[in-house]
Amino acid sequence: MKSTLFTRRSIRRYKNEQIKENELDYVLEAGLYAPSGRNLQAAVMVAVTDKALVEHLARMNAQIMETDSDPFYGAPCVVIVFADPTVRTGFEDGCLVMGNMLNAAHEIGLGSCWIHRARQMFESDEGKALMEKWGVPAQYVGIGNCILGYADCEIPEAAPRREGRIIKL
Repeated sequence: MKSTLFTRRSIRRYKNEQIKENELDYVLEAGLYAPSGRNLQAAVMVAVTDKALVEHLARMNAQIMETDSDPFYGAPCVVIVFADPTVRTGFEDGCLVMGNMLNAAHEIGLGSCWIHRARQMFESDEGKALMEKWGVPAQYVGIGNCILGYADCEIPEAAPRREGRIIKL
């Protein structure tokens, strides 16, 4: 049997049911344990389970794409990862937080997907106002939106891996 790293897939269809608090806590803790340059641990996660706020964030994200569709695919929870751009490895550290959360979600049976455009969402005046309200430092930038929920579909099989991407010397 292949491990979490080989079987995790992006889920784009969710049940209309909020995840359990202990499941969210597990995913967030996994994010805290992501590697970070010089162990600065500067990335910040904002977990949103309030339905109205999740829908508001989805509309902000959709507006960037100039669409009316739901870029969060009906997921009931979103964790926004922010990074400090003054930290030399801030972007990379934030990406590792996202990766840890995606894998942790799959490990405990949650569906997840990395939704882009967090940077653009929180560069806007509306996004900056939310960051201030949440206590996220003003200089921080959005890295990604990790949507979480119970899959309302079969977990997709992995597509074949493209050849020629490993070079051994």
